[in-house]
Amino acid sequence: MPTQPAHPAPSESDVNSTPRRASWQAAHLDAATRALLARDSAAFLHQSVSTPCLDAIAKAESIWIEDLAGRRYMDFHGNNVHHVGYAHPHVLGAIRAQLDALSFAPRRFASERAVELAEALNAKFKALTDHDGKLLFTTGGSDAVEVAIKLARAATGRFKTLSFWDAFHGAGFGASSVGGESLFRGGRIGPLLPGSEHVAPFGCYRCAYGHAVDAEGQPDLARCALACAGMVRYVLEREGDVAAVIAEPARAVPFIPPPGYWQAVREACDATGTLLIFDEIPTGLGKTGRFFAAEHDGVKPDIVVLGKALGGGVLPIAACIARADLDVAGDYAFGHYTHEKNPVTAAAALATLQVIEREGLVEQAARVGAHALARLREMKRRHPLIGDVRGRGLLIGIELVSDRATKTPARDAAERVLYHALSRGLSFKTTMGNVLTLTPPLVTTEAQMDAALDILDEAIAAAA
Repeated sequence: MPTQPAHPAPSESDVNSTPRRASWQAAHLDAATRALLARDSAAFLHQSVSTPCLDAIAKAESIWIEDLAGRRYMDFHGNNVHHVGYAHPHVLGAIRAQLDALSFAPRRFASERAVELAEALNAKFKALTDHDGKLLFTTGGSDAVEVAIKLARAATGRFKTLSFWDAFHGAGFGASSVGGESLFRGGRIGPLLPGSEHVAPFGCYRCAYGHAVDAEGQPDLARCALACAGMVRYVLEREGDVAAVIAEPARAVPFIPPPGYWQAVREACDATGTLLIFDEIPTGLGKTGRFFAAEHDGVKPDIVVLGKALGGGVLPIAACIARADLDVAGDYAFGHYTHEKNPVTAAAALATLQVIEREGLVEQAARVGAHALARLREMKRRHPLIGDVRGRGLLIGIELVSDRATKTPARDAAERVLYHALSRGLSFKTTMGNVLTLTPPLVTTEAQMDAALDILDEAIAAAA
């Protein structure tokens, strides 16, 4: 089967320590900011993509972040936590009220807010899968993935997993093992979880199986016959004892699955007694224009993991939601987290769900995202630097190439675009070194999106 490349494609970490980064900081950071960054660098263990830092933040509100010098940036990255925007008044109000009413609940005692949240998310799960759901809360998505892996092992009596190269599922040992990014698996960390099998993921523009796409990035399904899904079935059949396939329904790189992909994988899982786990941590809660990204493909997973935006961009909370019939190991502890049923984090999450519903943010993400993709495809016709435009809702990728025929990644150009856009007030990240990845809040308006795309249009022209 395809294996992880010896020299993996660069990730967003590649812009963390470059001459261009240093030049941008020299031009934009004042003495107070430099002093704070020096203290930050001295206080924290250094790791890629977080320390040392690029800038220092003083304020975050709606789609905006503001640095110590008062410069404002539209935050189209946000680690996918800011679906309802930063500092949403309804979320902050719910947190304040809960702090006054009940600030903590030990695990052995029920918390009404936690029960209400569990009931609300289980209802969402049933709407997706037609199965009653039961869940566990954790304090982060990585831990929720660990719970999902443990639950799949307990329910099936198997220990193997199948996942994708290039995927990210968290930083814990189990989550790093099923993940496929060398950034989180390599170095001196040592052997990871046994039984963690990987295959090449779907990604039509850069198909690992050598199949071409048309000018719009669409695959020739009659020719490729979903070779990417066929490899999943091949491995499941040959192994015969895989507990679960774990994957993002839409890759956060981003790549969108070809039509029929997940139906084929679901059929392969059913044929081999394998559970299907969808990691919706970055894509759930409306990011793609549906509450769950899986809804686009009409596929029913056995387990779903949520996180990031669930805490309203304020507090950390995640959830592992499973079919109720998988509740088969009550004598063991899958999570046992101190803040498992914390009423304050539950209140934040309930308020987040209310904002998403009341403000129609899922529908807004679909509408504004469709507008953005239409504009970006028009930009592609004008900018040879753009090799591919892809996305769903407000999960958007623009892949830059130096030659459309060879698809040679234009990594230096992507870095130039990133820093040019930062200078104009737009923050986003690059993935794989050359994919401009936009994940704005669901509250982003069409006018704000147009302002951001104007900056991007100018930055791409300048980079070319």
